[in-house]
Amino acid sequence: MPEMTPDWSLRRLVHLVAIYAGALLFGLVAHWLRFPLPWMIGAMVFASSVRMLDRPLPVPGQTRQIGQVLVATSVGLSFTPEAVGAMVSLLIPMVGAAILTIGLGFVVAAFLMRVTRADIITAVLASIPMGPVESATLAVKHKVRPGPVVFAQTLRIMLLVLLIPPAIVALDGTVKDPVAALSRMEWTASGAMLLALAGVAGAYAARAVRLANPFFVGSLGGAALAAAFSLPITAYPYPVLVLAQVFLGVWLGAVFDRDLVRHARGFIPGAVMASLLLIALCTCMGMALTWITGEKWQVMMLSTAPGSVTEMALTAKILEDGLAVVTAFHVVRIFIILPFASSIIDVTARLAQRWGLQSQD
Repeated sequence: MPEMTPDWSLRRLVHLVAIYAGALLFGLVAHWLRFPLPWMIGAMVFASSVRMLDRPLPVPGQTRQIGQVLVATSVGLSFTPEAVGAMVSLLIPMVGAAILTIGLGFVVAAFLMRVTRADIITAVLASIPMGPVESATLAVKHKVRPGPVVFAQTLRIMLLVLLIPPAIVALDGTVKDPVAALSRMEWTASGAMLLALAGVAGAYAARAVRLANPFFVGSLGGAALAAAFSLPITAYPYPVLVLAQVFLGVWLGAVFDRDLVRHARGFIPGAVMASLLLIALCTCMGMALTWITGEKWQVMMLSTAPGSVTEMALTAKILEDGLAVVTAFHVVRIFIILPFASSIIDVTARLAQRWGLQSQD
């Protein structure tokens, strides 16, 4: 650890200001090009470009947590009693979609093993949507290299953010200004502060009981309870959501560095194809659920996207349709996959040993 001298602190502050200034500039370009989620996409492209040039990007880990709290509480506003009541009838499709996503992950893992000659544990950890951090922890536990796993999980999230929101907004055809739905929310200072407090309280409560993804799920729960009890909460001013998008975009882009790519070099083409295959399979599932549930295709496509709950929820907010349903589908999947991820991999490892499916690296 470097010594915390005033000069060192000042250099670090200047470095952080430069990072976020560059992220905002890229976000401004994406905004000018009328991308949905422009500040997140722009920040992600900027951060990943800097890291691919092998330049340092020491962003505080707390920025991701702040971004998650801000977005989750903004989404939680939609969990009114009426919205929650409407979602009860979709509980079975939600659980079914989560379980089917795990099954599709195994299908994609089989494809990934075939094209990259990866071992079965690496392939499964890379294919089932469970997040880079969680999958890397399980990779270390099962003595496989975490680099390819983190690369595949991060790549899938980046592809989802880059492909799904622009595609759905373009195909929907009704959204003339993707930013308008986020920027015209009514707010008051006291209502926004109460919303943030409800989210922070929910996040720390979720962390205390060791819930998966506490800073999103807990904040969402806190805001949803505040909305359900009709507390005087309001949306945030738009610059706060811009800040949240930038924080999340920089954090996500910073994960995707040259060292990660170097360690996954022979794995990259297969990981790209596997990510696109999983997205395509989940898209087909979403279209099937459109027919089964009668919900709009846009809502079901966002609901069944393999990951990126924060970004899919923001896209639903842009479309001004199905925000509570989209979020509920993702939260149900999180609570089904993450608590059982370790058991899934343990069973997979035992079956692989029994069937003689050893590492092919």
